[in-house]
Amino acid sequence: MKVQEIMTREVGYCGPKASLADVAKLMWDKDCGAIPVVDAERKVIGMLTDRDICMAVATRNRLASEMQVGEVLSGTVVRACAPSDDAEAALDIMRQSRLRRLPVIGEDGTLQGILSITDLVLHTKGDGKKGDHLSRKRIIGALKAICEPPAAELSKEKERALGMASL
Repeated sequence: MKVQEIMTREVGYCGPKASLADVAKLMWDKDCGAIPVVDAERKVIGMLTDRDICMAVATRNRLASEMQVGEVLSGTVVRACAPSDDAEAALDIMRQSRLRRLPVIGEDGTLQGILSITDLVLHTKGDGKKGDHLSRKRIIGALKAICEPPAAELSKEKERALGMASL
């Protein structure tokens, strides 16, 4: 099964100058928890989650309408897949990177859609031997890895971002 067969094509997205309040409204309207951030050519430069917005508002003592996406977007590498990728390969990326969503990027580097763990779960059947569906065992294994709690200690980068002293 290919990513293009099960991905969500109608995806909301924003630019780095959008306000966090505008993106939160977009998330509400699209009923989603993550929005791809794209540049002027619609190439994905990051992903912004509802958690990112909540943490930014809670830790910076500013209104969401006063902060731009670019201020809170992490500099981490964007994990993505292509429409022609095998769904199992995309699931492996999600499991290894502990991600619930992957932007789907075309050959020209532009946003084509989103592949979510929900998309994958909805295309799960039995043991997956027919090749048309992912196995329940693989999906559960990926979900377990994705949901595994991170290390107890905050990384130095997060401590600096939050202005916290070492515990």
